[in-house]
Amino acid sequence: MTVVIVVCGVLLTVGAVCAVVRAERGPSMLDRTVALDIVVTTLTAAGALFAAVERRTDIVPILVVLSLVGFVGSVTIARFAAVEPEGEGRVRTPEEVAAQSAEALRLEEIAEAAAHPRPVEPAEPAEPAEPAEPAEPAEPQPDSATGEVR
Repeated sequence: MTVVIVVCGVLLTVGAVCAVVRAERGPSMLDRTVALDIVVTTLTAAGALFAAVERRTDIVPILVVLSLVGFVGSVTIARFAAVEPEGEGRVRTPEEVAAQSAEALRLEEIAEAAAHPRPVEPAEPAEPAEPAEPAEPAEPQPDSATGEVR
């Protein structure tokens, strides 16, 4: 029985230390909330282990209260961490629904146009380029061997 108690105590300690490290490092508020909830659960389990070893039943109400505090704390933080978009808490009028639908369609059309751009057609056909003027013939040069002009 002593071995089981020691193993349970060591596992609870390791779990609590890991949770405290997670709470310290974060990075988000929800990570810290979950880690602190694990710490409360570990403390509750340690209290239950102590009550079992010492055969004390008077600790059970304390464990129940500690469990409820942990639950209520987690639910409260989760409630305030979840951000509701503006206007979600009330019933909208038909005009507001129609306006929101029209805006969503307009944004969808803009996104579609940006994803598939149409080729731009020129307004007027381009004029053909004028041919380059032929180069003037160079002056005849005399042949160096015979001296004749070609």
